[in-house]
Amino acid sequence: MVKEVSAGGVVYRRREGRLEIQLIEDRFGKMTIAKGKMEPGETIEQTALREIEEETGIVGKLIDKISVGGYAYEHETLGKVEKTVHYFLVEAREGEHVAQVEEIAGVGWYSPDRAWELQRSRGYDNNNELVRAALDKLGHQVLR
Repeated sequence: MVKEVSAGGVVYRRREGRLEIQLIEDRFGKMTIAKGKMEPGETIEQTALREIEEETGIVGKLIDKISVGGYAYEHETLGKVEKTVHYFLVEAREGEHVAQVEEIAGVGWYSPDRAWELQRSRGYDNNNELVRAALDKLGHQVLR
């Protein structure tokens, strides 16, 4: 079985005293967060920051680890792949949103409540706990 490691993160910023959460709209119309495969020679942390910058144009700083998850999927040529994904809480430091057009349709900043609403209505179910944990770490409680 092939093993694959990915990393990414929930990106946030504070603008004019308000907390904002970054969400990506992927090419399937789903809301998600930046993540991608680790490249040779990278640490997990470097992978997370690189993927966020490549996919969204935002340079971030790692604040905390949120979770490590995993799943298996069937690849058409490699067969069964066992994937581990590391997620971090990332503070946006600089950059302007520039969506990586090959992979995503758009990227935006949302209030915590709006981000949670979008995650619940248009996001991938497996990201619900990830987004909730990030909001908790940022001191914003959401209703279940």
